[in-house]
Amino acid sequence: MATAVSLILLNTLYASRLGWFSEWTYAFDPGSARAILSAIAGSMITVAGVTFSMTMLTLQLASSQFGPRMLRNFMRDRGNQIVLGTFLSTFVYCLFVLASVRGAGGASFVPLIAVIFGIILAVASLAMLIYFIHHIATSIRIETILAKLADEACQTVEWVFPEHGRIPALLPEEPIAEALPPDFDDDSRSVVASASGYIQWIDLNRLLQVASECDLVVRVEGRVGNFVANGGPLVVASPYGRLSDSVAESLADAFSLGQQRTPDYDIEFSLRRIVEIAQRALSPGVNDPTTALYCLDRLGEVLGLLADRRFPSGRIRDEDMELRVVFEPVCFADLACSAFAAIARYGISDDDLVARLLDVMERSSRSALSSDRETIMHLHDAIRVEGAASGSGDVMNATQPSRA
Repeated sequence: MATAVSLILLNTLYASRLGWFSEWTYAFDPGSARAILSAIAGSMITVAGVTFSMTMLTLQLASSQFGPRMLRNFMRDRGNQIVLGTFLSTFVYCLFVLASVRGAGGASFVPLIAVIFGIILAVASLAMLIYFIHHIATSIRIETILAKLADEACQTVEWVFPEHGRIPALLPEEPIAEALPPDFDDDSRSVVASASGYIQWIDLNRLLQVASECDLVVRVEGRVGNFVANGGPLVVASPYGRLSDSVAESLADAFSLGQQRTPDYDIEFSLRRIVEIAQRALSPGVNDPTTALYCLDRLGEVLGLLADRRFPSGRIRDEDMELRVVFEPVCFADLACSAFAAIARYGISDDDLVARLLDVMERSSRSALSSDRETIMHLHDAIRVEGAASGSGDVMNATQPSRA
């Protein structure tokens, strides 16, 4: 709209000062200008409707074949948004310019600059339509979908675990229950959620700040990705007497709740989306083990990056080394074993898949802590035995690399 108004004003103010411009005005009388703009506007709204229908069909296909969790990626696809925005913008632009064309004969007014720009927009929209056909065909390929999911998962790893180096502590940390004050449960108060939803983000720095200012010890009751019902506990803080309503509200503000899980800070959900595609591919109704192999490759990519990260201990202390915040930490072995076991349950009888799964488990655990590696390799051996019992032993013995 702003472009249309600007070009109409430009045509009114400066057209008479351009000698060459007056010759072009005879090429567009009000009737021909209206015909051109009407044709462009009508074709753009038709193409926009076809594009919208194709997008809905793609969403339906993605939801049924790859799972409803994939809809978020398609709806946020920047290419689709730009294409639809171009078509609708051209349609609105032509309507505004069409309204400015008036009169006949000597009293007529034709914003020639605006009409020519409308033709340019029509040509650009045609190019966008060609791009959209190619883009929509590419975006539903499983290779493209898995590449985007792996990229998002790797970004989540960078945000949640920015520090490199899995350096173990010199002494093992005591359990969280033993780290808390002895009278914590007897002298504490729960801070509850004011609405239901999934925990999408926890601001641990804010919890530390509030706990330090009020001399509190705070225990976080859930992880990112957990569902919290209305009135469910978010944190438990002690001592009870120092937790006023305003302090409880400040602690609750450290939690961001939403109606769905997102991969932004939820590494478990990021991995789960890849695992879900593999499980669907291995289901009897689909029976597409090649897609499951692609999923294992991308899963190994993300877990290989994750294995080299420093995981939190679950204890946050202030500047005076006083314990202020405790939470249940996530560890590499939990994330990896959960993903591997979920795929193994569906594909344990497939020779190629079991062989690839064992290879990915071996490679992704090489940089992990010894305790995490031991846990993963314990599952590795269990899958190997189960696969051999299911008839996959010959292939695994021929393809599985030896362990150091």
